[in-house]
Amino acid sequence: MIEFAARSGPCVFLDPTSVMDIAGCVVAGVDIAPKRAIPDDGDPRIDHSLEGFLFTCGPDHIRHPEPVEGEENRFFPLHGSVSGNAAAVKSLEISALGAECVCHIPVRTANGGDMLIERVWTLDGANGALELTDTVVNTSDTPLPVMMMYHINFGAMHLDDGVRLTSESLPEKSLPWHFGEGDHGLFCVPAVADDDGWSKTRFGPIAALGGLSFNLEVDTDTLPFLQIWRNQEAPAHIVGIEPASHRAASRKQLAEDGELTLLAPGETRKFRLRIRFS
Repeated sequence: MIEFAARSGPCVFLDPTSVMDIAGCVVAGVDIAPKRAIPDDGDPRIDHSLEGFLFTCGPDHIRHPEPVEGEENRFFPLHGSVSGNAAAVKSLEISALGAECVCHIPVRTANGGDMLIERVWTLDGANGALELTDTVVNTSDTPLPVMMMYHINFGAMHLDDGVRLTSESLPEKSLPWHFGEGDHGLFCVPAVADDDGWSKTRFGPIAALGGLSFNLEVDTDTLPFLQIWRNQEAPAHIVGIEPASHRAASRKQLAEDGELTLLAPGETRKFRLRIRFS
């Protein structure tokens, strides 16, 4: 693990063995990642990634397995092909003033293509903002659909009754964290952007973090949907906030509706988000 921290902001632990995703996220002395308090999907390829604070699905598929186009007996893996791929570190700088990690993740996709994720993490030591920029490159010789989704997972054992979700993307504008019925809740809505093109979501205040709230900003140009879910069915105890490139629909439906984005050979697509605790 790479300890990624600066004068202010969270201390996160980046996992170079799996896409340089975030394993632990320590805020006010508390690691808010869910660890083993997660639903068991039964996929050893992503098991340790699911325990972390942020993991990536894509770049060829998001959500649950569906058939590869034209091949009824082959399926995209759970959350796509990226998870579990090692990251090649290009540069790493860490100081009290800030931190930056630049890495490349080559991915062999389930539909027989090749993609490269050029990933950049930055942490601003002055304002504590953690920013992720992913540039997905089609390194194949044929056009390929590109899909990305970022799972930001909270161990709900750290949450209290005062924690709320607040966003212009929500029809209600504000919801308690234990929304829905019984032990489960899930919805996916269009991400409403401010004038700058970024959507904002606030989650908190969280007493266990000294009253801090989690603030998420997402570039809606390529991540125009916000999916939020929770599961308190033992032993799971988790809340997920997930910016996504596509609405919750099957690949077949998205293709029929003209919503699958194709990257030409050599073409790129950029995905960006920011995280801050305040």
